[in-house]
Amino acid sequence: MSIIMHIDVNNAFLSWTAVYMLKNGYQEDIRYQEAVIGGDETARRGIVLAKSMVAKARGVKTAETLREAKRKCSDLHIYPPYYKLYKYMSNKLFELIENYIPDIEILSIDECFADYGKVKNLYGDEIKFAYKLKKEIKDKLGFTVNIGIANNKLCAKMASDFIKPDRVHTLFENEIESKMYPLPIEKLFGVGKKTAIKLRELNINTIGDLANANENFLHKYFKNQTKKLIDSAKGISDSIITIKNRDVSISNSTTLPYNLNDIEDINKVILSLVENVCITLRKKRKYASVVGVSLKDKFLKTKSHQRKLLNATDNTDEIYNVCKLLAKELYNDESIRLVGVSLSKLTDYSNYQISLFEDVKEKQKDSNLDKVIDDLKQLYGSKIINKASIINSNIHKK
Repeated sequence: MSIIMHIDVNNAFLSWTAVYMLKNGYQEDIRYQEAVIGGDETARRGIVLAKSMVAKARGVKTAETLREAKRKCSDLHIYPPYYKLYKYMSNKLFELIENYIPDIEILSIDECFADYGKVKNLYGDEIKFAYKLKKEIKDKLGFTVNIGIANNKLCAKMASDFIKPDRVHTLFENEIESKMYPLPIEKLFGVGKKTAIKLRELNINTIGDLANANENFLHKYFKNQTKKLIDSAKGISDSIITIKNRDVSISNSTTLPYNLNDIEDINKVILSLVENVCITLRKKRKYASVVGVSLKDKFLKTKSHQRKLLNATDNTDEIYNVCKLLAKELYNDESIRLVGVSLSKLTDYSNYQISLFEDVKEKQKDSNLDKVIDDLKQLYGSKIINKASIINSNIHKK
């Protein structure tokens, strides 16, 4: 049986800033101040990115404006984000984990899944090991993590969120009914705000209610998502650990000027990002084997999916079509404020397997068009020409 760990940094941006400041002579640990990490108050970035437990106790919330936060905390300390530091600390964390567990899947800058089952014979009981790992991270790197342990990724993620900070929690198959079923429906990973409201309207208020719901009844409201919703409530997931290459990748993301609530608008942004990363890909004379999409909602929660391609490619339309599928899987009606696209597992060649149903001449024509567009953009700027599907879009105009 699989043993999966979900390792999540407690309050990553603020903790990492605190560690850095203490190492560089600052006398006070900002984790014990009324403190937040926040961007420029005069711009879109002027929101709370992370908050101390003290600030949280005063009512400060992630993603609210700094102005609102200062009204709640009379002595609020605001520290700017330092993304190079965060990337450095993130790498240190994942390197430490990989010393013990080679198979890890990085979800975001501050969390990952780890396949402990493959190394259990080396290190023994998973709970004892998790406490040892948590202590080593704290002693060597200076910050705390939560570790969730379960038989699949869904339950490991749920477990790590139970009580914070600096905790180890389990959610094995025999614990799902006692630990997971009583939780409010909003706590189920993957259930967005609109879905939760609809479920409560149907008198489904807890995860247990959903697990025991009639699938035929719910199908009228949730269509093809019904079985996935019920399976998730039962702690059933067949998602496997997907190892990502952190060293060789190309990515691009954008914080939107306003939140998006429509998948078609999100896809228009994705196409623009895909065009940019594909230009870089072709400049490097590389082909991408794995495509990824990430969406950050208005509460600053990031979700990401990736897919391995049958054939490595540098074709804009092929990569865009995969990104649209990934975005459809990720999007759950929340307002989106940031969209990201990544290409990884880059190769120097494409071992293309030709399908009997493909028009090879048409494929070559599309590839040639990509190169022409690249040349035009290099000569006249990135706005000189775009794929037809984003011309006249509101996103592009604004």
